[in-house]
Amino acid sequence: MARYGQRPENALKRANEFIEVGKPARALDTLQEVFRNKKWAYNWSESVLEPIMFKYLDLCVELKKSHIAKEGLFQYRNLFQSVNVGSLENVIRGYLRMAEERTENAREQSAQAVIDIDDLDNLATPESILLSAVSGEDAQDRSDRTILTPWVKFLWESYCQCLELLRTNAHVENLYHDIARMAFQFCLKYNRKTEFRKLCDKLRKHLDDICKLPTQVANVSISKPETQQLNLETRLHQLEFAIQMELWQEAYKAIEDIHNLMNMSKKMPVPKTMANYYQKLAMVFWKAGNYLFHAAALFKLFQLSKEMKKNITQEELQRMACRVLLATLSIPLPSAHPEFDRFIETDKSPLEKAQRLAVLLGLFQPPTRASLLKDLVRVNVVSLATPQLQDLYSWLEVEFHPLLLSSRVQTVIQLIQQEENSPLQQYVKALQDVTLVRLVRQIAQVYQPSLSID
Repeated sequence: MARYGQRPENALKRANEFIEVGKPARALDTLQEVFRNKKWAYNWSESVLEPIMFKYLDLCVELKKSHIAKEGLFQYRNLFQSVNVGSLENVIRGYLRMAEERTENAREQSAQAVIDIDDLDNLATPESILLSAVSGEDAQDRSDRTILTPWVKFLWESYCQCLELLRTNAHVENLYHDIARMAFQFCLKYNRKTEFRKLCDKLRKHLDDICKLPTQVANVSISKPETQQLNLETRLHQLEFAIQMELWQEAYKAIEDIHNLMNMSKKMPVPKTMANYYQKLAMVFWKAGNYLFHAAALFKLFQLSKEMKKNITQEELQRMACRVLLATLSIPLPSAHPEFDRFIETDKSPLEKAQRLAVLLGLFQPPTRASLLKDLVRVNVVSLATPQLQDLYSWLEVEFHPLLLSSRVQTVIQLIQQEENSPLQQYVKALQDVTLVRLVRQIAQVYQPSLSID
């Protein structure tokens, strides 16, 4: 450090000289000395060191040196996490912004490289055909691998390093959760499903670590309502992105995390949060093919909206009632011989799984198709639905007309299919299956075989 004088501005000046002659690596080494000398660095304020840190991080991004960036950020965090959180936040946000911009530029460059082909009349050259046959990659895949992927990797490492640096510090708690949500967006934008799973595991481990931290002023405390709310909101974002990326296992894990966080809190989440939770829960159950719990989640959403939404319109109530009723009617009919099924059932896991899912909905025991239908009648869901769906309920659950059942249900299905973009259309196939089983059972009752013993 002596050769640059006793002021950090001299190191910055020397680094700029190296940059001007095309030696960014030497420039980075020069600035690195500023932060490696802890005793020296502590003598200067953030107004002096912040511009040096920005230049340092700019060089790290240019050279794709994420591990060196982490080292500098670690030193800067130790310097200013207690005395000037604003400077630390500015530096980290600036670093991630630079990394995001360079990655986006690489994405555009990668796409342009495929467009800028010399011979537009001969796109499929012998070389490209051979490469495609051997590697299974097209021109865009190869361009992404050479131009885009290194930057995507760098940006991913940058997010992870920043999360690790900030995870336990109460002063930068909001920044930590902002970066987690930025990382979710990154995974969606660049279709990084493996990284999304790793990110979810990382956040889960961080939460476990927080729960074990000793009570200190500087530490994040999960007992604080603000911390619980931040973690809850981040997990709701996690659930949203998992659904968008169709990672249903991660979505289910996020639901479990959300439920655990809600139980940890001394007060109930606001109705808007609970409504969002039930909506996402219903979607995940539907994608998993669990129509029973899908309908149960929609019923909980209906009850919450009816009780908490003061200015809910009759039209909105009817729309929700129609969906809950149709979802419940679409649940497969239970076995006609449940005692026999229990006798031959050797695996207890289905019952245990149902009990775990019931807990996620705040139920003491798993619902059944019959119990849900009974609840729909009790809270007037059936009477709130349209006349056509009220008739459908009567035909499937009350009346006995095997000769008319199929044609009657088909008229309702046709009405549903005529409505463009109707959310009820998702139930058509399941409703047809239920109708078929109901029809067979009704016919079986009409034509019961008589047994005679000679």
